[in-house]
Amino acid sequence: MKKIFYLVVLSFSIYSCKAPQGTGTQTQPIIATLDLVNVQDDKILVTVDPGVITSEEIIFYIPKTVPGTYSTANYGKFSEGIKAFDYKGKEVPVTPIDDNSWRIPNATKLDKVSYLMNDTFDVKGEGGIYSMAGTNIKAGENYMLNLHGFVGYFQNMTEEPYRLEIIRSPGLYPGSALTVNESIEESPESIRDIFSLNRYFEVTDNPIMYAAPDTASFKIENMDVLLHVYSPGNIYSATDFKPSMEKMISAQKRFLGKIDETDKYAILLYLSATPGEGDAGNFGALEHHTSTVVVMPESMGKEALESSLTDIVSHEFFHILTPLGVHSKEVHYFDYNDPKMSQHLWLYEGVTEYFANLFQVNQGLITKQQFYDRMNEKITSAKMFDDTISFTQMSKNILEEQYQDSYYNVYLKGALIGMALDIELRDVSNGKTGLLDLMKKLTDRYGKDKPFEDDELFGIITGLTHPEIGEFLETHVSGTTPIPYTEYFNKVGLEMREGEIPVDYFLKDQSTPYIAVNAAGDILLRDDIPLSTFFTSMDLKGGDIIKSINGKTYNVQNVYDLISDSVEWTVGDDITIVVERNGKEKQVKSKVIEPMAKGLRLVEMMNADGEQMELRHSWLKS
Repeated sequence: MKKIFYLVVLSFSIYSCKAPQGTGTQTQPIIATLDLVNVQDDKILVTVDPGVITSEEIIFYIPKTVPGTYSTANYGKFSEGIKAFDYKGKEVPVTPIDDNSWRIPNATKLDKVSYLMNDTFDVKGEGGIYSMAGTNIKAGENYMLNLHGFVGYFQNMTEEPYRLEIIRSPGLYPGSALTVNESIEESPESIRDIFSLNRYFEVTDNPIMYAAPDTASFKIENMDVLLHVYSPGNIYSATDFKPSMEKMISAQKRFLGKIDETDKYAILLYLSATPGEGDAGNFGALEHHTSTVVVMPESMGKEALESSLTDIVSHEFFHILTPLGVHSKEVHYFDYNDPKMSQHLWLYEGVTEYFANLFQVNQGLITKQQFYDRMNEKITSAKMFDDTISFTQMSKNILEEQYQDSYYNVYLKGALIGMALDIELRDVSNGKTGLLDLMKKLTDRYGKDKPFEDDELFGIITGLTHPEIGEFLETHVSGTTPIPYTEYFNKVGLEMREGEIPVDYFLKDQSTPYIAVNAAGDILLRDDIPLSTFFTSMDLKGGDIIKSINGKTYNVQNVYDLISDSVEWTVGDDITIVVERNGKEKQVKSKVIEPMAKGLRLVEMMNADGEQMELRHSWLKS
């Protein structure tokens, strides 16, 4: 998952004619049915038929947490009226255990369970669930089916095959990497889509977005890519983003080479019309084996949205490598209600984030200096966190309160671990192999269907590479010794040099905004840090209250617009800013310039020797 951090902030059932067989063998898949036609008070009726059960008692679960989120969600609290029925249609007792589990006695007679499921997007605070892992029910218009938020599972039955049946109206299109096995027209108002899946993980791993058909597709080598967009205000369509997505994924496929065998990939883009006001309010994406759910605000300008999509989707696509392709048993046999977390977030999220940046310089989508600036910013932002915490310990205990606030560091120091490990691999192999080569070896050894033992990974990596790599992992990843970045940069002819560094208009880095909000809800320039050249060139000062820019008024209510609007600015454009200083309004007219700030910038050494330059080239361009 990648979350974008911005400034600021039952009474109906369907019965089958199946009779109990009592053989102890499963003669049908578990059947989960979602009715999107007969929505009841903004809730969907879900039924789950487990087939034959041979135990006298069984527990039914709705996930507490799901892979890729690394946080507790408690999806069961969005359910209502859970009922169980026997083969004669008679209701049988159900005893709640907690928010996410229910005990059912006399289970050998159980036909199915049914319940109503609410969505998360229109719940206050979304129930603490990230939007990209959330759900939406907008009757007749949009259904964001992150299926872990709708479909439950039975005790000890997660490895059984599932059949997913979704009843929908004819005007809706199922955007997904899944293939519809059969679509049955049941009436002029309803169609039943049927999907087959091998186990419960595949249910949760295949989100579906039902909406009016707004799709674009393209083929890259042997992979079909689907882009499905929901824009409630009809501001954007899939064709708006097809060129940039096609360019980016083509570059990723070239970078990965034969390591990726995915034949279909789906990008489901949900654009929120009123963020935080009855609609999705936080933004980013959640990865799956062959798809990603992306949630962004519809109010963003096209250029800003396109730029964000490039960074977000590139990160999620690289999850094909890990944890989707290479992962531990904790991930493969994920316990949705009593999760055991893996030690290797540095690999799953950190290395993924590193590759999402490295491939862009490797394929010429960004310059080398832009890549250096990105890594330098991660070093600066990572200083917010304790640099001596063992990354493996933090990862294994990420659901515990004391480590929750460290999660964002996996995108910072986690990516820097990937960078330093890549340079070290290049150094010990005289530039011949790097981190991507290691991932290819791990993929060949394991792959998506063969998990590794969590405690054995470092030893396996050492055996596949060099003793120095094992020492690096024990010292800087499981150990508590900070990474000496200067030493690694020296290997590739880079150094930190005092000078001006490029910054965003309103953010120096992820931890240092140039603006703040006062008690009245006004946006003002901070007076406790030096301002960038963008502000000083217009003689703006700390304490100035921003009233409007180019005629648009800003305050705490639309501070996000201020950030997204600025992405649309072009150097040389006219700009008019009205500020309030000492109770009086002041209008400033100027030209947009590239904002710069004083600081340490990661740059190439002017006197780098041939060995350093060769290693740098193999690192960035091989």
